[in-house]
Amino acid sequence: MGEPNPTQLCQPGTLPMLRRWAMATRPAFLSASIIPVLAGSAWGYGQTGSFDLYLFLLALAATALAHGGINILNDVHDDKNGTDRINDARIFPFTGGSRFIQNEIMNISQMARLGWTLLMLSLVLGLWLATLKGWAVIAMGAGGVMLGVAYSVPPLALSTRGLGELAVGVGFGPLPVMGAAWLQGSGTNLEGFVFSVIIGLWVALILIVNEVPDMAADAKAAKRTLAVRLGHKNTAILYSGLHLLAFLLIGFMVYQQFLPGAALLLPLLMLGASIRTAFIIRRPADTKKMLVAIKTTLAIHAIGSLWLGLFAAA
Repeated sequence: MGEPNPTQLCQPGTLPMLRRWAMATRPAFLSASIIPVLAGSAWGYGQTGSFDLYLFLLALAATALAHGGINILNDVHDDKNGTDRINDARIFPFTGGSRFIQNEIMNISQMARLGWTLLMLSLVLGLWLATLKGWAVIAMGAGGVMLGVAYSVPPLALSTRGLGELAVGVGFGPLPVMGAAWLQGSGTNLEGFVFSVIIGLWVALILIVNEVPDMAADAKAAKRTLAVRLGHKNTAILYSGLHLLAFLLIGFMVYQQFLPGAALLLPLLMLGASIRTAFIIRRPADTKKMLVAIKTTLAIHAIGSLWLGLFAAA
């Protein structure tokens, strides 16, 4: 897929404008927030035997809007700190940002306004959910949004401090998963928390593998992600270790009879796939191999989360 082109995207009219806005959110990554809501809702259904479609759709829309806004604000601040401007090793559309600012599709002020607008719209839907299910939903939703904003926006800018991966893992794992389950009537318990942590680990791994092609540019721009701090070898070790931890947590769920033994089958295959990806990360790889690593990690998160969701709902 080619990078965004001003000639194609800057045409006048409402539909071209809406298309620009949608593409600015980096839709290739929205699955990282939508799928946790699906999985959490499945867990809630499995716990209660009931499913509220209206609440599910509201939660899905609020989460997608928040994630889109967070992605756009990340682009804004990655342009301000310079990393996206000097990134000549990017793999579009997965790394190096949306390129909307650098390719002059939208300027930095327009992007910032759009990002904050999407976050405000997600807050409106969150308030709506709160009127239906109580104010606890605001705490979980606002917590996720705050972590997402803190990932890139100063003064915290957690991505520069080696804490962005943890923020993403929590903000796109336990918070949306447990929040979605809670909306379907599930209470908070150990098994639900462990279930959400597994998905959070897979989300964090998406960020980690995407940091690898950007390491040189991030280092020059003083964006000290975990990949920059650890280097290729140790990032590969971390990548493998987190995948192994996710698998062991699934094993714990099976051992405690929260999930059936069959739930381990696909994660075992995914663990094998993650080893191949770790070898790609360990040695500076060409673009084609890194693209395989990125797509494999996205697939592990998406397929694994839906797989566990199916067993949770059964």
